[in-house]
Amino acid sequence: MSGHNKWANIKHRKSAQDAKRSKMFTKIIRELMVAAREGGTDPNTNNSLKSAIERAKSVNMPKDTMEKAIKKGAGELEGQSFVEVIYEGYAPGGVAMLIRALTDNKNRTAQELRHLLSKYGGNMAESGSVAWMFERKGVVSVPVSEISEMEEFELMVIEAGAEDIKTDDEMVRIITEPESVSSARSILEENGFTVTNELTYIPKNSISVEGNDAERMLKLLSIIEDCDDVQEVFSNFEMDDAELEAIMERIG
Repeated sequence: MSGHNKWANIKHRKSAQDAKRSKMFTKIIRELMVAAREGGTDPNTNNSLKSAIERAKSVNMPKDTMEKAIKKGAGELEGQSFVEVIYEGYAPGGVAMLIRALTDNKNRTAQELRHLLSKYGGNMAESGSVAWMFERKGVVSVPVSEISEMEEFELMVIEAGAEDIKTDDEMVRIITEPESVSSARSILEENGFTVTNELTYIPKNSISVEGNDAERMLKLLSIIEDCDDVQEVFSNFEMDDAELEAIMERIG
């Protein structure tokens, strides 16, 4: 697994342990609103909304909170209007970052990110100077425990549009083109698998970091991810697993 993906998993586990529910709710509510505005209120035809609903359920968001967010996004209830913005930057060690934000004030968000990047040893990048290093992909995930015959499973997902398959101790992740996520998910669900999916940015190449640069870089990524307007941070670093775990324990 790439360093970035393992870092994201550690962050997810720690957030759950620390019960940072209020901040997580705020981020997911924005996802629900934007997904409903852009793709409609039916999760069966709106993959982004379906993914946001899954995230909401995973943190035990009340049903009425989800429904209100969806209605606000669709214009059925009054509420703030958020737009998606992708900011580009560099972290210590030359690590490239794409920062996906949902904001009601692009200037405010840009200023906040520029300040944090500068404070922690990174910098904002010109539009397009980082984005070319990443590819927009769909990821459909299935628990390893549900797969009895890996070879048969791989043949099935290849027919469903898989470009690549990544496996770790917990999940098998099927990489697809963004437009193939829905069909791949449907085929897996029809075959009885528990499925989650997302759209993400995958780096074309990775950069190895270690030591002081690694610690500064992870601290910066963690701080940026905790910003209210920031939904996701994508990066292209690789790091030794043991060092990654040790640094995350230190920086919290």
